[in-house]
Order: sequence, then structure tokens, then C-alpha cells
Amino acid sequence: MLELITGISLAAAAGLNAYIPLLGLGLLSRFTDIVELPAGWVWLENDWSLWIIGALLALEMLVDKVPALDSVNDVVQTVVRPASGGMVFAAGSASSTVAVEDPAALLTSAQFWPFVLGLLIALVPHILKAVARPILNVVTAGAGAAVASVFEDIGAVLLTILAVIVPVVALLLLVFVVVLLVRRLRRALAERRAKRRLCACALVRLCACALVRL
Repeated sequence: MLELITGISLAAAAGLNAYIPLLGLGLLSRFTDIVELPAGWVWLENDWSLWIIGALLALEMLVDKVPALDSVNDVVQTVVRPASGGMVFAAGSASSTVAVEDPAALLTSAQFWPFVLGLLIALVPHILKAVARPILNVVTAGAGAAVASVFEDIGAVLLTILAVIVPVVALLLLVFVVVLLVRRLRRALAERRAKRRLCACALVRLCACALVRL
């Protein structure tokens, strides 16, 4: 059960940032005894893997904080984040960790279904993020992009670490993050509708003034 929660939490973290959970698993496996990756995923702790993932993470963190570019990035990440979610679910759920010493055979016997499950899980926060970000940028004139991105990165880091140490806490954090994303989306939509109403009222008043002058 705990290995399933670990996989779910890692996949959700990938939905926020594709590279943080991949890099986290690789670093934890390479430099600590907290994670022991299964044979099929030990390449994550290789030097070349860590450097490539680290470089992609740096680029992602930069682009994701720039208005307009973040939305373009979200389109590209529609493929990358779910794929990463599938990978970290399959790798994380089959790993030996502090919380899971003997991963269940259901999740280690075949990697196809864990990958598909992780892909679907990662899609949820990715879609919420991709839909909310353009609306947030319009409402805040672009100022909200960097702030939202920072909180998403922090959430992905916390989910990754907690997923391998205390999976139950990671699951609670995941629920909180999803609720937060949904609330942010609803608030952004409400503010956008309010701005449209204000613009419509202003236009009506302008037309009325013009007619009075005539």
C-alpha cells in the first residue's frame, strides 16, 4: 500500500514539474541510503542522467516563471510531465525506501501498467496548472506567473522527499496541493469574469455619454 502512495505522490509531483522527482530519485539513490532503485531504473543515478535532468530542470524553472513563455512551455510539457509521471511512478513504487522495504510484486512484476497509471495521475495537476496559468497571467498582468511557479516547484520538491520518507504525509500534501490548484483556478475564473463585467459596464457608460452629447 505504501509503495502505491509513493508512486502516486511522485507522479503528482511530476505533473507540477517533470524533472524534480526524476532528479530527486536519482540523487537520493546515488548519494544516500534512503532510496534503492530497482535494476531497471538505476540509470537515473548515473552522472550523465543527473546532469541532463539538472540542465532541463534549470531551463524549466526559468521558462515557467516568464509570462506567455510559461503557457508555451505548458503545451510542450503536456507530453513531458505525464511521461515523467509514468517513469517516477514505476521507479518509485518498485524502489526500496525508508518506508517501503519490500515493494509489492504487483508493482514490480511489470512496468507497463505502473507507467500508464503514473501518466494518468501526472495529467491531473498538469491540466489544472496549464488551464489556470494563462488566466492567472491575465488577471495579475503577468505578475502571478513567477509566484505560482515558485510554489509549484516547492510543492514538487516536498512531494518527492515525503513520498520516499513518509508516504502518508505526502498523500495529505498532495490532496492539499490539488485543492489549492482547484481553488486558484476558480478564483482566477471569477476574477476574470468580474473584469469582463467591469469592462462591459465601462463600455455601456461610454456609449451612453456619447449618445447624450449627440
